[in-house]
Amino acid sequence: MKKYLKELLITLIELLVFYITPLTAGPADGMGLVVLIIILTFILAIIMGIISKNKIKWLYPLLVGIIFLPSVMIYYNESAFIHSIWYIVDSYIGVILGHLIFLLRSKYGK
Repeated sequence: MKKYLKELLITLIELLVFYITPLTAGPADGMGLVVLIIILTFILAIIMGIISKNKIKWLYPLLVGIIFLPSVMIYYNESAFIHSIWYIVDSYIGVILGHLIFLLRSKYGK
């Protein structure tokens, strides 16, 4: 369990993003909320790609999509199910970018 502590922490933050952030938005802030969550998901995926040395980081984007699905039923309507695809794609791009940053830092850094 200690082996995946960093990954669990990032996943917990992602849970907070999906379930606490919509509580702060008003009825007219829907599109801004979607953009904010996409940006936060991208940043968390980059962090996951940088700090995780485990292969589980490649499953993180699928987990993000699965975590988002219950929030659709809580906060949104069924037309928001398509956003889970965007979060998966966004997370894969972030993890890949974070992994590239990790490789460049390990090669040229220290």
